[in-house]
Amino acid sequence: MPPRPDPSPLAGAGAPLAGLRVLELGHFVAAPFATRLLGDLGAEVIKVEPPGGDPVRQWGARHNGHAPWWSVHARNKRCIALDLKRPEAREIVLGLVRHCDAVVENFRPGQLEKLGLGAAAMKAARPDLVIARISGYGQDGPYRDRAAFGVIGEAIGGLRHLTDHAPGTSDLPPVRVGVSLGDSVAGIYAALGLVAALWRRDRRAPLSGPGCGGEAGGEAGRGAEVDVALTESVFSLLEGALPDYSTLGTIRQPSGGGIATAAPTNAYRARDGIWVLIAANSDPLFRRLAKLMGMPELVEDARFADNQARVRNVAELDALIGAWAARFDGRALEAVLAEADIPSTRAFTIADCAADPQFRARDMVREVEDPLHGPVLHPGVVPRIDGAVPPPRSTGPEIGADTAAVLRELLGMEKEAVAALQEAGVLRARG
Repeated sequence: MPPRPDPSPLAGAGAPLAGLRVLELGHFVAAPFATRLLGDLGAEVIKVEPPGGDPVRQWGARHNGHAPWWSVHARNKRCIALDLKRPEAREIVLGLVRHCDAVVENFRPGQLEKLGLGAAAMKAARPDLVIARISGYGQDGPYRDRAAFGVIGEAIGGLRHLTDHAPGTSDLPPVRVGVSLGDSVAGIYAALGLVAALWRRDRRAPLSGPGCGGEAGGEAGRGAEVDVALTESVFSLLEGALPDYSTLGTIRQPSGGGIATAAPTNAYRARDGIWVLIAANSDPLFRRLAKLMGMPELVEDARFADNQARVRNVAELDALIGAWAARFDGRALEAVLAEADIPSTRAFTIADCAADPQFRARDMVREVEDPLHGPVLHPGVVPRIDGAVPPPRSTGPEIGADTAAVLRELLGMEKEAVAALQEAGVLRARG
């Protein structure tokens, strides 16, 4: 391996992944989400995007000409802009690979190989490299070459069928969760798989500094390919649906706001139109709710005597709870339920999340100064390790903001060489 340059100022000194350097060949959501998680935990992330920028830069409403989501999506990353169709860019990427512990990518299978940047080429540059590959269906199988986005993964993974009202209650199409859940779950699995592969690679390696696994041999020095499919990531979330089908022949159906196996658990409309979720599905909680409703006799009613009975008669039970809930405004309903220690809450909007004292107390909502936006709210780091709540080391930068610095630091490229490549359209650099 070549000598390893010192970590950049964007490496998270003292953080769990400090000293780890990751190259992101990602776009849209899944791979960038994985690297955001790694960056949040201290890894140095170098994101490669095309000269026109990652498409997410343009998604949603604009503030000061920029999409606010980018502030979070590319935080803790050094962004460089390369045209990967150019052979000169290929050589730059392989040069960077030599100085990185891992690569995260989410191109369609075969695309990087066509660019001369497949796994074989990258491993030739760094034999112990860990490559996390995210795609719609995985790197093999009959669907390998099909196009897919997160919504397709959610549909094939069985989730979209379940995000609907109960059969016969609505003619509208099954609804989307509201965020790119399939992409984000795949990103989480990619980050987990990457860290697991690095642990295998480095666990018996001599600890000699940042990225210390690079000199180890044998089992401990092995690189890896982490194969993550959007479809499989979503499919893995379906609880007992598959074993239920295989043993009982049942096909889980959508259940609207409720839970098919527990009652009462649903959203109930308060007098002022606010939806309040009440989860009183254990026997002690149901007794407490029945007493709070002024209907303690419900506990003795055979229809509601235990959870199985309540599930069978959930429509009648929800009607009773709904009628009671409608006597209160939302805030008042929340207050009486909280006083009775019954799990409950209104359905939070993002404004509710931003103002929530629990999120604020744990720095899960924090104000960050962004050069592109000024003060902007960021979500905090998950998971919290040893109580640490580090602020972002940087926010999403402009296109090519770090190209010149990264190429100088890692590849020793002179300013004139960078300028020549920019003039030729191979890269985009600022300053």
